[in-house]
Amino acid sequence: MKKTRKHKSNSIPHSTGSKGQKLPYDKLRVLVAEAIKAGKNPAWTPRQLIKKLKIANGKSDVIRVLEGLVKQGKLSVDAEGVYNNLEKPKPSSTPQRPSKASGKPTYEGTIDMTRSGSAYVVTDQLEEDVYIPARNMGGAMHKDKVEIELLSNRRGRKPEGLVVNIIKRAIEQVIGTLKYYKKFAVVVPDRTNIQFDVIVPMDKLSEAVDGDKVVVKITEWKDNSPSGEVVHVMGASGSHELEMQSILINNGFNLAWPDEVIEESRKLPEGISEEEIAKRRDFRKITTFTIDPITAKDFDDALSIQTLENGNTEVGVHIADVSHYVLPGTALDKEAYYRSTSVYLVDRVCPMLPEKLSNELCSLRPLEESLCYSAVFEIDSDHHVVSRWFGRTVIFSDHRFSYEDAQVVLENGEGPFAAELKKLNKIAKAIRKKRFKDGAITFETDELQFIVDELGQTLEIFVKERKDAHLLIEDFMLLANREVATLMAQKSKAKEIPFPYRVHDVPDMDRLTDFQRFARELGFVIQIDTPKQISKSFNRLAEASKEDEKLRLLEPLAIRTMAKAIYTTNNIGHYGLAFEYYTHFTSPIRRYSDVLVHRILDANLKGVHREDKSNLEARCKHISDRERAAATAERESIKYKQMEYLKEKVGQEFTGVISGVIESGIFVELEESRAEGLIQFRNMPGGFYLTAPYTAGSRTGETYHIGQHVNVRIKKIDMNLRQMDLEMVNTEDLKPVSGKIKAPLRGKGK
Repeated sequence: MKKTRKHKSNSIPHSTGSKGQKLPYDKLRVLVAEAIKAGKNPAWTPRQLIKKLKIANGKSDVIRVLEGLVKQGKLSVDAEGVYNNLEKPKPSSTPQRPSKASGKPTYEGTIDMTRSGSAYVVTDQLEEDVYIPARNMGGAMHKDKVEIELLSNRRGRKPEGLVVNIIKRAIEQVIGTLKYYKKFAVVVPDRTNIQFDVIVPMDKLSEAVDGDKVVVKITEWKDNSPSGEVVHVMGASGSHELEMQSILINNGFNLAWPDEVIEESRKLPEGISEEEIAKRRDFRKITTFTIDPITAKDFDDALSIQTLENGNTEVGVHIADVSHYVLPGTALDKEAYYRSTSVYLVDRVCPMLPEKLSNELCSLRPLEESLCYSAVFEIDSDHHVVSRWFGRTVIFSDHRFSYEDAQVVLENGEGPFAAELKKLNKIAKAIRKKRFKDGAITFETDELQFIVDELGQTLEIFVKERKDAHLLIEDFMLLANREVATLMAQKSKAKEIPFPYRVHDVPDMDRLTDFQRFARELGFVIQIDTPKQISKSFNRLAEASKEDEKLRLLEPLAIRTMAKAIYTTNNIGHYGLAFEYYTHFTSPIRRYSDVLVHRILDANLKGVHREDKSNLEARCKHISDRERAAATAERESIKYKQMEYLKEKVGQEFTGVISGVIESGIFVELEESRAEGLIQFRNMPGGFYLTAPYTAGSRTGETYHIGQHVNVRIKKIDMNLRQMDLEMVNTEDLKPVSGKIKAPLRGKGK
């Protein structure tokens, strides 16, 4: 049934028409902004605005609006709670709308915006990121490609700059809530780092009505203000389903497949021809099985094992042959590259490939023949790899294990393929031991598991336990990834063959120095003179933390000192794994990087093939960017489900551990749910402030530091912002928190 559009009579209100009224947030925001812009007074307090506008809203309502304007860089606030208008004319040294007239050199980079409205520009042309205050953003938004010039170097801090040109807008679609006015509507974005509303003309609303959650496509930018059209109506705000969809769309992932992609996947042949089998190495008679999460549907890897005549063991790492089905230049390939990764939210997967491929043709399902690209290793009795082979294969999967099923067989020594699993586990442990001996870092991070009801509501949250079955698969995937990269590096010795390596740089020395200082305060010495010393120190810490409760808090802090792994054609090795060469080969169903690796490897097994390096590097950068977006979406879904789980527990007390200290307050992670909330300094008696990177102190000498156990009460939960406000209750006589402090979550570990 077609919706009836509800045209409301409310135009943007003026103060004279709102006398004595308590206005909703969106109307109050417009009123306050207009009053400040039109007024002669450059400084305002909330009470002055209430008096001027003659409204019935309380001080807290007006402060909420003012804080939003602070985040947009339109206002600043001083220690007395006075809000100053930053949009008044400024001296020429800090122009509101910068231009290139200064003649200074400019640099290109990407905006990384903070919640406050300021940003950092990440550029390859400078050694450091450049800080951009909110007043110097020039209308640029998160992820925009911009041109900047430097203003000054702030002593001991990053250089400061201003945006002089917006080269390319990153945001093309915005999801938010539709608000009606008399002559137009606006979409208020859900994301806090989008500091603008999108104006929508009345003839561009599709069938959306006031209050609907919608997707709006930006069609025009004028004076740094966007306008657009509604392209998808999602319905009323607040439901679980819509929030999960919003997370995906806000991070740039499509919910639907283009028609041409569906059509191409529909036409793919379902059977495997004898002609195709004849081109491949045949593993169908060799014992082969998969080990995956119990809920998995896309089985992208399998292991085979057999004993050779010389007594050595042959282990095959068989990977779904996605590149056989997804050919360069097709609609399938273009969409897979655009997405670049599957996204794993708490209750769903947004796949990189359509279900026909991810769950059917490419999935290595039990008791079925499948096409694979394989890495096959001959391993001697000392567990050394003595030979390796790569190429296209056909397999028959004899069994499908869940991790839990495989673990039961490993522990009991009985069950399907018990001898094969035992032998694989023995080899895996030897490979793992050597990797750690070579300097790989042993930190493990916790992964949360959510139990939800039929409506998607969270019933329970707990930490997954990683056992031998998980580690076995991980070790063989790491082996295959390393050996593929090593082969391609060897082929590049005479002349470079551009290839997508997975690299991980050494830790950031500034962060590492702060971490070393804090670790020393807890009685643990970190040596940081060389990369080898750092990895040894981290591994000593991992061992020591098993015995000393207080040292467990250092592990996530150590992880935060490390660089992020990325894809690039410029190999520098993988520091965390202690590999000279590394790539991603083992998950092409869910990672486009692996599809590229399969194609380039196959071409160079048949001869010599060189991709254009600059083009391949650009593709690597895109894939790395999409990987970060997927990680953000996954964290947001976890955060939402944690807040959903706790929203009925406001006012209740919990035990937690201090997980972070910032300029405005203390973050505390609750023990059971691992949800994190903020205790603001302004709500803590005693005048607390940040005294060191991991410590808060007060005028009375009281201190709080990361890892300290505290009792807190949930004060407020904002489901829209997915934020939790806490307040301190008591810190005496607390029992230690079991488990580890939360660190960034990871997926399957391949």
